Amino acid sequence: MESLDDAGVYKLSDELALIQTVDFFTPIVDGPYDFGQIAAANALSDVYAMGGKPLTAMNIVCFPTKKLDISLLKDILKGGLDKMKEASVILVGGHSIDDAELKYGLSVTGTVQPAKLITTAGARPGDKLILTKPLGTGIISTALKAGIASKEIISKITRSMAMLNRKASELMQKVEAHACTDITGFGFIGHAHNLVQQSKVGIKIHFGNIPFFIETKEFSQKGFCPGGLGRNAEFYSPMVDFSTGMPQYMKDILFDPQTSGGLLIAVPSKSAQDLLNELHKEGVKDAAIVGEVISEPVGRIVIQQ
Repeated sequence: MESLDDAGVYKLSDELALIQTVDFFTPIVDGPYDFGQIAAANALSDVYAMGGKPLTAMNIVCFPTKKLDISLLKDILKGGLDKMKEASVILVGGHSIDDAELKYGLSVTGTVQPAKLITTAGARPGDKLILTKPLGTGIISTALKAGIASKEIISKITRSMAMLNRKASELMQKVEAHACTDITGFGFIGHAHNLVQQSKVGIKIHFGNIPFFIETKEFSQKGFCPGGLGRNAEFYSPMVDFSTGMPQYMKDILFDPQTSGGLLIAVPSKSAQDLLNELHKEGVKDAAIVGEVISEPVGRIVIQQ
């Protein structure tokens, strides 16, 4: 736990270490099956971010038995199980409680060779930064709750959140990525700052290269921003240098708390374009080179339009 990574790692031998993580949350989409898929993909992502292979999982369920029909839970669990099967992960049990608010997620165990472990502490000046999924799911989920998000955009973010980071993880290992984190509740800025802090470097981000759902701009400008966005902005703004005159919607997108977001990968400059090409070829279509690691200023995130 020294480097505040996405999951805990326990070394068993020089050739084998366990990766363990847990994640669960309340529904962010209306469809129970989709919710199950997203929650499972989100929990598995912590293992992928560290270059590991998830092997087993246990369900974590909080369900209001007096308020909701049990058939909803069946659909949620089916979604989670199907995503686990896609990831070649075996469900080995779980735990459920009767709770006032519905929640679902997984406890996941995976493995990694200790020498090949990828943490947030390895980024080096000159590395390129690749983001593998678009931003904006938190803002759009807020618009969904307000009833103004179209079926098309809901379908689009659902597909993105349910997509495993498995392929991106496998490909980054082939080019010997130096560092990685997945983008979730602390938003792009929060998770990027953790990488900066642990690696003792700075980073420069080019907002024009950031993939985001285009509808996010309109929803942000109309005020459909989740509470977590404001908390992220309040905490992390002092660590960020925004270019003069940057529109508020751009800042909102960067602070927006994500669910089952993409990987942010620090990769040697010479390998970045090759990795990007392979990601696109393997279906990670939105992946983009969004910035680079710099030696100064240490601990700062510089955002250019």
